Amino acid sequence: MRKGSSDGYVNKYPIEVQALYLNYLIGNKDIFQICRAILSADYFDEKLRPAVRFIMDYTDEYKAIPSIEQVRVMCGVTVEKPTENSPEHRKWLLDEVQGFCRRKAIELAILDSPDLLEKEQEAEIEERIREAMEISVMTDLGTDYFGDPLARLERMREKTVMISTGWQTLDHKLYGGVSRGTLTVLAGASGTGKSLLLQNMALNWVFLGLNVVYFSLELSEELISQRLDAMVTGRSTRNVFVQYEEVAESVIKQSQKAGKLQIKKLPEGGTTANDLRAYLKQYELETGIKPDVVIVDYLDLMYPINKRIDPSDMFVKDKYTSEELRGLACDLDVICATASQLNRQSIAANGEFDQSHIAGGISKINTADNVFAIYSTLAMKERGVYQLIFLKTRTAAAVGQTIDLAYDPVSMRITDQKIIEDNPERQKGFNSLRAELSAKTAKSKDNGSKTATAAKDDVAEPVETKPTVMELVARLKKTRQTVT
Repeated sequence: MRKGSSDGYVNKYPIEVQALYLNYLIGNKDIFQICRAILSADYFDEKLRPAVRFIMDYTDEYKAIPSIEQVRVMCGVTVEKPTENSPEHRKWLLDEVQGFCRRKAIELAILDSPDLLEKEQEAEIEERIREAMEISVMTDLGTDYFGDPLARLERMREKTVMISTGWQTLDHKLYGGVSRGTLTVLAGASGTGKSLLLQNMALNWVFLGLNVVYFSLELSEELISQRLDAMVTGRSTRNVFVQYEEVAESVIKQSQKAGKLQIKKLPEGGTTANDLRAYLKQYELETGIKPDVVIVDYLDLMYPINKRIDPSDMFVKDKYTSEELRGLACDLDVICATASQLNRQSIAANGEFDQSHIAGGISKINTADNVFAIYSTLAMKERGVYQLIFLKTRTAAAVGQTIDLAYDPVSMRITDQKIIEDNPERQKGFNSLRAELSAKTAKSKDNGSKTATAAKDDVAEPVETKPTVMELVARLKKTRQTVT
């Protein structure tokens, strides 16, 4: 492409302009050092490239800029030091060089695109364009710690507002909850309820008024919706269809005091962080809603953006996917939550989990802000208990500690134990539990079973006593064993 060609391309940086930049850069060592990180000889006209390459190599090795005579003799390029070198000119030069390098990096990426497409390296094109758009000189000097402590603390308070997880027990350990731009990973063995916990978290945030997008790489949108129906209405998933009209009415009523919840199934193989970005942008354009929370179910099924990375190398794969997912959370200023598998060694740990039990190794733990291991055996679920073990937190001192959450085996809703007992309005799922308990007791009475009568005497308490959740679940379990 050339200036004035028939394709309409206009060369914004002809060789005369590039030579001017080079004159200023060689005439000011400080400016050259600031711009050194973004400079490349490939950005310059081919007549100037030998001089640029020589200057860059010379300064890297000798920590000084070569003389004009050295450049002329070694490269055959004549440069001149500018007479004007005021602070205003330096600021102009920094802005100009930044724009020049960014533009040329984009041009090179576009020119290389056909070859990359032929090699099926589409992700490489996108990555190079993204990196080119982010080219800039380092002008942010960071934080002057002693400069203005009050202003600094006020900025930190506004920036790091903690958002509740919906579970007060967990919030207490995390000093208030989680913040935007962070990645939380739930780790659990197969069948422990990783997806279930993520779905409960989604409902918690939605009922706090946040907008949530739930990506599933495994379960169907219909199955997830059915589970959420059960959690919202306090019914079993089986009764969701039996009483679907009542369920629909209840969901509509609950939605009036909730944020938005969008569920999207993506392919199990090949989904990358760029796919999530593309969907989220399309969702925002079509609905006008900017998500507050992004949930990915789950991390181990995602692929790196760069297709040259071998997905069979779990350590490297997990490193890239977790970094890209956290990068998405930071770029979009959202809370991100996902899940991961525990490895085989965790089976013998019996709930005594540590970071070595995460499948894929330490790479994803290094990236995540919070990592919780899930421990919930069949016996614990029957007792209505879910346990979280803190494996990592960036903003709290809870590593190694555990918390118990209440689990409703009927509706699959996970809540704070104390809240369920103290607030009757939050006992949605346990109303169904009481109904099942009453039905079992009535059946035992009709059969005339002595053991059933004993069980009835044990569980048929007056309504006014309002037994606790744990007592209720224990009685149901005992009644089932007696009837059997």
